Amino acid sequence: MGAGDFIRTGRTKGGRSAVPWVMLALWAGVLALASPFAAELAGVQHDRVTDYLPASADSTRVARLQEQLPGGESTELVLVYHRDGGLTAADRTTARDQVARIAGDHVLTGVPRGVPSADGATLMYPVATNEPGTDEDERDAFVEDVRDVAHSRGGLTVEVGGTGALATDAAGVYDSLGGPLLYTTVGVVAVLLILIYRSPVLWLVPLAVAGIADFLSMAVAYGLHQAFGTTVSGQSSGIMTILVFGAGTDYALLLVSRYREELRRVERPYDAMRAALRGCGPAVLASAGTVAAGLLCLLAADLNSHRGMGPLGTVGVLCALVTMLTLLPAILVLLGRRVFWPLVPAHGSTPKARRSLFAAMGTSARRRPRTVLAAGAVLLGALALGTLNLPGTVRQQDAFVDRPESVVAMETLAEAFPEQSARPIDVLTPAGRADAALAAIRDTDGVADARRGRTAHDWTEIAVTAAAPPESAAETATIEALRERLPDSYVGGPSATRERSITISISRTATRTIGTTTSRSRALASARSICWADANIVEALRAGASGFLVKDTRPAELLDAIRTVAAGEALLSPGPTARLIARFLRSPCGPPAVGGPEGLSEREREVLALVARGLTNTEIGETLGLSPLTAKTHVSRIMGKLGARDRAQLVIVAYESGLVTPGRA
Repeated sequence: MGAGDFIRTGRTKGGRSAVPWVMLALWAGVLALASPFAAELAGVQHDRVTDYLPASADSTRVARLQEQLPGGESTELVLVYHRDGGLTAADRTTARDQVARIAGDHVLTGVPRGVPSADGATLMYPVATNEPGTDEDERDAFVEDVRDVAHSRGGLTVEVGGTGALATDAAGVYDSLGGPLLYTTVGVVAVLLILIYRSPVLWLVPLAVAGIADFLSMAVAYGLHQAFGTTVSGQSSGIMTILVFGAGTDYALLLVSRYREELRRVERPYDAMRAALRGCGPAVLASAGTVAAGLLCLLAADLNSHRGMGPLGTVGVLCALVTMLTLLPAILVLLGRRVFWPLVPAHGSTPKARRSLFAAMGTSARRRPRTVLAAGAVLLGALALGTLNLPGTVRQQDAFVDRPESVVAMETLAEAFPEQSARPIDVLTPAGRADAALAAIRDTDGVADARRGRTAHDWTEIAVTAAAPPESAAETATIEALRERLPDSYVGGPSATRERSITISISRTATRTIGTTTSRSRALASARSICWADANIVEALRAGASGFLVKDTRPAELLDAIRTVAAGEALLSPGPTARLIARFLRSPCGPPAVGGPEGLSEREREVLALVARGLTNTEIGETLGLSPLTAKTHVSRIMGKLGARDRAQLVIVAYESGLVTPGRA
């Protein structure tokens, strides 16, 4: 029995409708059936790597293979001991004693060995165990046990960091999506409802109904997980709760406002609700349908976390819709006019005329539409200026409002050991080729150390330490280099996981967008917030991109790059871009997009080689003893002879033709 039942008359002999009571009884049965399922949702909620990345991602495969190795998945920590001015002998003794106690309380995968910093002020002890396996509660308990043992004293600061500690601190953030976030959401909604309704009673009704909708959505979400394997993470379940209260409150405001108006016009609350539903029901249905359809588009996402968010968000919106169009009307009808106390809408009365802010805004827009439109555009444009100074990719430690101990530990390590990363890169390679893989890894640029780990089920684990700081552009380049040199292996770990999650969610759309620009448009492919694979870079250049920037490009350099591209030139970041383009173009990729340099003069070939190095017209002129105008003329003639659209395609010609080779650009 739904909202349409309110539109039909079904009165008892006493003149009152039986529909509200039937609706309450129906909802009591629904909640009784949903109760055991809603309580199970927390048990299927996980925030592991495999819950966020696609099954085909290297990091996902590494995580699953590690679960099959002896001891299962490893929990890795780093104990950081630091004293300003240098560690004392007593400090080192304290560190050894604490680590020995940890080793005595837990089964570690190896003997922890202290690694001192060059200045003698910091000492780190890597600690790893397989005890927790994939059990997140056991992992958190292990981290807390270690933190209880490793504590600061007498000027000696002790911090516990590493991937395990970061995961535990992140789990605390996700836990806040349950209780604290729910309480905050309810509190904010309650304050808004009190201010809007101006009643000490009325605000409780839609808020309670929204809570019932949230409870129902949890049961339905659990059913989706059991039936279709829908991913349930702390992020998606938290967003579902926000959607329930946000959408539910919105629908309730529309319904209650219309119901209040009808109570002044119609004597019986039942008839007033029928009219209110008839008036606002179609708008509410259209609104919910639009939001649900948009959320279901997330089913096409690559990330498991995003794909699971679509169905859960849709469930939240639809549960809010159903409760607000069935349960809320039933309760309001049974409570009658008195629920609006003290501003009870009496039959036949008229509301007091008052000038509201929204009425004033509407009047201004009607009288001066162009002025309001221009002012709004200027205001929005000014607010959007902040996007030009965004810090780039959000690092894992940036996910915390307060700096937890794990983040402080990693920052201390980055300062004390700038020559290597404190976050391992995990490589799973076929056991029969482990020696060759280990040699190739150690020979890869950007690798500071590599050590063989466990072996089982025809796979060998290799722990790789990068020379660059975690989540930096240099570490990303090292990860990509490892994946290229080890095509039969899987490269994972926290940094590889984050790199993969950013790449798959943006790079494909970015390349397609470049390819659909008009011939007069110019595009700048930037790795400021994405980590492009080699094929993505060249595909973007072939599609018409006029340049490429690396991840750590500063805002001022980004603005200069935009101006350069807008002026008709290309901009390629030196080093990484040249290496990536050269490495990819050496492989068979089909015929060149434009013609070769056979018809160029010797001078034009020299200019083309300098263009491939990323030099501007001014720099080309200084190198060859020409004026900038003459250099620009040479570049224009080369583009005309080769049929190239821009300087970026000239770079492709230079590499494809062999005019420029890796290491000699």
